[in-house]
Amino acid sequence: MYTHEKQLIQTGKLAAHAKKAVVLLHGRGSTAQGILSLQRHLHISDALLLAPQATNNSWYPYSFLAPVANNQPALDSALALLDDVVAEAAKQGFTADQLYFVGFSQGACLMLEYVARHAKRYGGVIAFTGGLIGEVLDNANYQGNFANTPILITAGDNDPHVPLYRIGESVVVLRELGANIKMEIYPDKPHSISADETLLANEFILN
Repeated sequence: MYTHEKQLIQTGKLAAHAKKAVVLLHGRGSTAQGILSLQRHLHISDALLLAPQATNNSWYPYSFLAPVANNQPALDSALALLDDVVAEAAKQGFTADQLYFVGFSQGACLMLEYVARHAKRYGGVIAFTGGLIGEVLDNANYQGNFANTPILITAGDNDPHVPLYRIGESVVVLRELGANIKMEIYPDKPHSISADETLLANEFILN
């Protein structure tokens, strides 16, 4: 097991010139640099971009559907690192409603888990193929009020890593916390981010 060192790429607009801050979370086996390639497809040219790097390229060792204890201490360490990234955005002058989250796969799961534990009015949340973490969801972990924060969750209908039942359970929890959810499920979509998904993210979240 491991815990995460604080490694963070900051790029995009300087805080003084940016209208928003965007936190980008890569998937298992990928990199901060990899997820930053999304800036070519998303409307985030006006943003400070913050992309943390997972130690050993993985936020936690097992499936997000494993018992939470199996993914410790890496999961708590990853959530703490994300807290540090959010604090960094605040330190640079961004309020919660100027803060956006983008994640893919394992990064999308971690991101949804983080925002559900700290629900408030964010700018928006984009989860490309993700759901809340744990063998069984524990509602006691989730608190706050999203106050109508737009949250987009997209996935394939038969994804090998993120089953639809968990996306459905996650949507219920996030709605109860006051999120404005849009869910889009694509038939036979591979485990990747499609042009249609980035278009939808631009329309629903980043317009």
